[in-house]
Amino acid sequence: MTLTELAFPAMGTSVRLLGSPGAPLQQARGLIEDLEARLTRFDPYSELSVLNADPRETVPASLSLRDAIRAAIAGAAATGGLADPTLLGAVVRAGYARSLVGHPRADLDEALAAAPEPAAAAPSRAADWRRIHVDDANGTVTRPPGVHLDLGGSAKGLAADWAARRLAPHGRFAVDCGGDLRLGGTHDVRVRGTGETVRVTDGAVATSGLDRRVWQRPGGAYAHHLLDPSSGEPAWTGLVSATALAATALEAEALAKAALLSGPREAQRWLTRHGGLLITDDGDVHVV
Repeated sequence: MTLTELAFPAMGTSVRLLGSPGAPLQQARGLIEDLEARLTRFDPYSELSVLNADPRETVPASLSLRDAIRAAIAGAAATGGLADPTLLGAVVRAGYARSLVGHPRADLDEALAAAPEPAAAAPSRAADWRRIHVDDANGTVTRPPGVHLDLGGSAKGLAADWAARRLAPHGRFAVDCGGDLRLGGTHDVRVRGTGETVRVTDGAVATSGLDRRVWQRPGGAYAHHLLDPSSGEPAWTGLVSATALAATALEAEALAKAALLSGPREAQRWLTRHGGLLITDDGDVHVV
């Protein structure tokens, strides 16, 4: 059966929807675009930006924002704090203060050549994400003073899962939010940067990698968006990419990030349950 396709830009990346006949692709698109408008940190008037700017410890939040924050906290808990949504200040200090869409990226090989000795990342000792409380009864979010949230990573997985719920009743489908995929039915997925293909049935695939967002700081040092929570600095772990399989895109996104941040020695423990692939700094591909 031929699937209908709808492609459009959103969430700083390219989104692609494939649905069976009758599937509400435009509704799924509207859902993704609405979530982007609420969660982008590059619009000072987005719901997330307004929450981050509010000096109060407890602030009102819509159900969509509460669900997104709850999902990000769940990802942090599942990865022992490696997928930490409270690093907004650190990523801005690293040079990622504005969207990189339309701006030139630095060369990854040059960045790796200039990078410090690879080392595994570690969770932040402060673990501020543990002190964020979502209260559905009162429609509020409580977070420690000075803690600002960045939901850019988990939001793509969440958007893919939410869009999948709209398309699933109509048969086979695929949702690709910039490499965070949620799939209904059986699909063969080519993993970027490798010659490998994985077959997925009613599951998800996500890739976390350095190649799409690398830039050069004013002083000449290179940086990227995947931070070591323990230092707040870009993590150079010996891996340039990690791909994880899971039941949901949200889970796969968290596992892929945890695998990449853990470095080659520890990455496999995050991928053993569902499988995945790793690409090291020297280009070797390891299938888990």
